Amino acid sequence: MAAIRDKTIWITGASSGIGKALALRLARNNNFIIVSSRGRDSLLELQKAAPKHIRVLDCDVGDDAAMEEAGDRLASLTDHLDMVVACAGTCEYDDGLTLDVESYRRVFDANFFGVVNTLRQALPLLAHSKKPVFAAVGSLSSVVGFPRAEAYGASKAALGYFLDSVRADTSRVCLQVVHIRPGFIDTPLTESNDFDMPFLMTPEAAAECIENGLERGKHVIDFPRRLSWPLRFLGFFRSLWFRVFAPRMTRIRTLRKSSCA
Repeated sequence: MAAIRDKTIWITGASSGIGKALALRLARNNNFIIVSSRGRDSLLELQKAAPKHIRVLDCDVGDDAAMEEAGDRLASLTDHLDMVVACAGTCEYDDGLTLDVESYRRVFDANFFGVVNTLRQALPLLAHSKKPVFAAVGSLSSVVGFPRAEAYGASKAALGYFLDSVRADTSRVCLQVVHIRPGFIDTPLTESNDFDMPFLMTPEAAAECIENGLERGKHVIDFPRRLSWPLRFLGFFRSLWFRVFAPRMTRIRTLRKSSCA
């Protein structure tokens, strides 16, 4: 079984879900883990599970000014980073195509600009590692356009392009850029979903998939396969998605009550 050992790793969004499960998993193999999120109390509770291997750096990745200050604190904790896994994110659905701009901004601040801020602060420390890795958690929802997911899916699609561009810009240096695209994971974010979530995974199972993919040097880590392969197929045959599947999923039957009326 692939295992990451003896690395210095920064994980954002570590107070719950995938980030928390990944931090606990990696801490078992003598990795030094710096965990971040907005919830300091949750991070301190997480630290109790492995006090010798986990350090707390509470911050809001979507707050530009706060991340500048967090960068100084990060540099006080370590002089280098071998790996960064940006797990912080949020989800807000656009019910009825209201196109609430503030909602879209909140989602993009966390899911897209939060990753930009994270890389901005991490890059100087990653430069001191022999084999630096920067990974960010996207979503399989970015492969095709899901109803109600205009803000969430768009933020994850933007993230994917950003990571591809960073990978292109660093193609002559040793930085490994990794796009992680999970399906449905049983986290506080998905607990409020009012629809069926096929192939729902635990955060622990997701963390295992991520560690295995990172250890194998993958640039794209999609899971579970039972969901990723059909969605990628439909991504190639988009007309089939919009003709057959999307009409079964959408809840909009008229535009009269939406902002487009």
